[in-house]
Amino acid sequence: MAIVTAPTKACAVNPLKMSQPIGGAFAFMGLRGAMPLLHGSQGCTSFGLTLFVRHFKEAVPLQTTAMSEVATVLGGYDNLEQAILNIYNRTKPKIIGICSTGVTETNGDDVDAYLKLIRSSHPQLAKLPLVYVSTPDFKGAFQDGWERAVARIVEVLVEPNANGLRDPSKVNVLPGCHLTPGDLDELRVILEDFGLCPSFLPDLAGSLDGHIPDEFTPTTIGGIGVDEIASMGRAGWTIAIGAQMQRAAEVMQGKTGAPFRVFERLCGLCPNDEFMTFLSEISGRPIPLKYRRQRGQLADAMLDAHFHIGGRKVAIGAEPDLLFDLSGMLHDMGAQVTAAVTTTQSGVIERIKTKEVLIGDLEDLEGLAKTRHCDLLITHSHGRQAAARLKVPFYRTGFPMFDRLGAGHQLSVGYRGTRNLIFDIANLVIAHREENDQPTPDKWRTAAGLPPYSGYRGPIGADEGAIA
Repeated sequence: MAIVTAPTKACAVNPLKMSQPIGGAFAFMGLRGAMPLLHGSQGCTSFGLTLFVRHFKEAVPLQTTAMSEVATVLGGYDNLEQAILNIYNRTKPKIIGICSTGVTETNGDDVDAYLKLIRSSHPQLAKLPLVYVSTPDFKGAFQDGWERAVARIVEVLVEPNANGLRDPSKVNVLPGCHLTPGDLDELRVILEDFGLCPSFLPDLAGSLDGHIPDEFTPTTIGGIGVDEIASMGRAGWTIAIGAQMQRAAEVMQGKTGAPFRVFERLCGLCPNDEFMTFLSEISGRPIPLKYRRQRGQLADAMLDAHFHIGGRKVAIGAEPDLLFDLSGMLHDMGAQVTAAVTTTQSGVIERIKTKEVLIGDLEDLEGLAKTRHCDLLITHSHGRQAAARLKVPFYRTGFPMFDRLGAGHQLSVGYRGTRNLIFDIANLVIAHREENDQPTPDKWRTAAGLPPYSGYRGPIGADEGAIA
C-alpha cells in the first residue's frame, strides 16, 4: 500500500493540476447543444478556454458571468441573470451548465436561489434545463469537478424509473475525465459488438472528436441529448469507468434502481479480461473472435516491449484515476513507478504499486525523478521542460496536451488501446536511446572489432564464426 503525502509548500510551482471549474465545464461539453457557463471573472474562463482550444485544436463553447470586483462583493445575481438571458437569446442552447468559481464561492452566492428567481422572472426559461454545480477552484482538482458535474447531471436530468421496466440491451456508461474521445469511440464499438446499446454520459466522442460539422453552431456540436439522459433510468446496467464515477453511479442507482459495476482500470490485459467477461455475462453472448485475436496481439506486444519497458524507473504525474491506470499497466510490464505525483485525494491512490504518492506539482515530480534516477517521465505537456532538464524520454498524456496533435484521439482502453500505448512508450524509449548514443547491437559489434551488421550473408561460414 502506497503512503499518501500531502503538500507542505506555501505555493505551487509549475502546477500539475487543473481546477475544478474547468473539470465541471468539461463534463457539460459532452452534452448536445450545451453551453457551459463559469460563474466568475472573465480571467477564470479565458484561461480555461485557452487550455481547451490548445488541447483539442477546436472551437470550444464556454461563457462567463464576467464578475467584476463590485459584483463579487455585492453578489452575482444580476451578472448570472444577464448571462443566462444572453446565452438563451443568442445561442439557443438545449441546456446551460453553470459552474461556480473561487470568487463566487468565497462570497457565498446562493446560485440555486438565484436560478429560482430567474425562472420566475423569465417564463421563457421554464423548459430550459439549468444545471448548477458547486466547483470552488480553491480546493479539489480537475477530476473532482468532472465527478461533481456528472453526479449533478444525473441527479437533475435523469427521470426515475416509475414502472420498474428495464431494457436489458441498454447500458449506461459513465466515463471518467481521464478517457479521451478516442477511448469512448473504442468502448462504443466494443459494447455494440456484444449487441448492447450504450448511452455515454458525458459523450465527448460526439462533441470533441475533431469532426467538421455541416454548419456552425455556437453550442456543443454533439454529445448525448437531454432526452436520452432522461431515459437512462430504464437501462439494464450502468458501467462506471474510473473510481471517480462511483458517486454518479450510486446516484443513478438510488434514483432509478439500475445496478452498476465500477471498472477502475481499462488499460492492461487483466482489466480488459474482466471487462470482456462482464459484457459477455450481461449480454448473454460469447466474446467475439476479434477480441480474442486482439488479446493475443496484446500479449505478443507485451512480450516484445518488455525488453524496453521492463526494469525502467518511471515518474508519473497525473490525475488519480489516470495515474492508477497507467501505473498499473506499467507495473504489469515490469517497470518500477519510483515517483508518483497526483492532484487530489482519491481512494485508489493508496493502491498504486509504488512506495509513496505525493499530492503536489510538477516541481515535486521533477525533484523526485532526479533524486530517484527515473529514466521515463509521463505527464501532460507542462512537463516537457522538466523532461528536457532530466534528459529522459517524455510521454505526454492527460490534460492539457497542447504541443502535439491528436490529443483527442489518443487511445489507451481495450486490448487494442493498451497494445498501441505499449508500442508508443517502447518506441519512445528506443528513439531516445538512439538519439543519445546509448549502446545498441551494432555498437556491440564495433566494440568487439567486427564490422557493422549489413544484412543476411547466407549460411554462417567457418571464417566468420557464430558471432556473424
